Amino acid sequence: MLDAVLIKECADPSLKPAIVEQFVDAVGSPDPLAVTVKSGGRLILVPKADSPEKAMEIIRQNVGRAVVRIGLTQFPAGVGVKDVSELKADLVDPCANLRMGTAMFAKILRIVTKWYGNPTSEEVFPQIFEDAIYSWKTGEFEGESVFQADDPGGVVIGQPSSVAEGDASTLSDQPIEPATTSETKVQDAGIRIDLSRIGSK
Repeated sequence: MLDAVLIKECADPSLKPAIVEQFVDAVGSPDPLAVTVKSGGRLILVPKADSPEKAMEIIRQNVGRAVVRIGLTQFPAGVGVKDVSELKADLVDPCANLRMGTAMFAKILRIVTKWYGNPTSEEVFPQIFEDAIYSWKTGEFEGESVFQADDPGGVVIGQPSSVAEGDASTLSDQPIEPATTSETKVQDAGIRIDLSRIGSK
């Protein structure tokens, strides 16, 4: 169970605290020094790290030869790093790891949401979340490396928007109107979010 203060202070603000918890429950580790090493889909046993220094040593020994995941979010060590010397010790810092992990997961959620055609119904969110968790574990979505992929931007259903406060109201602020009948047509639904700025530079 993640500490609420840690979520508030460190997690990416574009994700609701409940989603941060679900994400860490699904993919993470309660141990901020946990290092997982996999090669060819097989788990490689590594000594348990009892200090940040020891954890970093294990990471440096394996990055580049195997898939190394680290910390609370099991963040992929080595993403965007060209040389082992560039690896920073904040990978094993609980707050920094949660910040990096949730920011990366939020990006993956946006990639999956875009692939789904940016749906506006919250009913779709569980499927998007499931696909994003699978992508986090495998590193891929629809054949694309999600960790290296560009962030498509946009808003994920039911999550706070990253727009400035006082700017376009976020989806989560809007009341969800119950459908009057099961026959309610999509084109009859009112627009609940300002999309006019998406795509504008």
